[in-house]
Amino acid sequence: MKHSGKARQAAQKFVRWSFSVMVAALVGLYLARPHFVLYQVVCETAFGLAGIFLVFTLYFFRDPDARVPAGPGLVVSPGHGTVDVIDETTEAEFLGGRCRRISIFLSVFNVHVQNAPVAGTVKYLKHRPGKFLNALSTESAVHNENVLIGFETTADPARKVGVRLIAGLIARRIIPWVAEGDTPARGERISLIQFGSRVDVYLPPETTVAVKLGDKVVGGETVLATLATGL
Repeated sequence: MKHSGKARQAAQKFVRWSFSVMVAALVGLYLARPHFVLYQVVCETAFGLAGIFLVFTLYFFRDPDARVPAGPGLVVSPGHGTVDVIDETTEAEFLGGRCRRISIFLSVFNVHVQNAPVAGTVKYLKHRPGKFLNALSTESAVHNENVLIGFETTADPARKVGVRLIAGLIARRIIPWVAEGDTPARGERISLIQFGSRVDVYLPPETTVAVKLGDKVVGGETVLATLATGL
């Protein structure tokens, strides 16, 4: 699948850092024995913390293949997490007015690779700098650093779907893997947000929503909604 392995590549610098600290701590323990008890404690602590961070990094940057459902008009979840907002709002940048919004909170324990909600063409991609408020707050969608990706669906270019990738308190980097003009398939990997975040999905007003508040969703697999056809 396209972009498979990119999450692992992003993790490499954290893995190298963890290994470096662990090796330095082992060398320190060897040089400190049998004296300098406090120094030994410091080295043991550094080794343990680096080991924990290494395991967490490998866990955080996991990237399972999605089992993408087939069917006309389906919108799959772009993110792994919990649905905590379903409402109507205004998205003026790409959809150009009122729309339905489904917001998904991604904790640090969720997969942080995002998937294309629909098959289509990327017609809009814009990065906007901002704050780094806690992504648990829905206000983070307004004030935090984010990237908006706009899709025109393959089945009906008049049907537009927007995905806003939102940084959080810990998440400080959003890495899109698509550009304007790309044509990802439904469920294809499109981005990575590092360490806790939120994803907003913007849909036409007449869309039928298939999830409810509190639902756990899987990126590229869970059907969020069905786009209306024949309008």
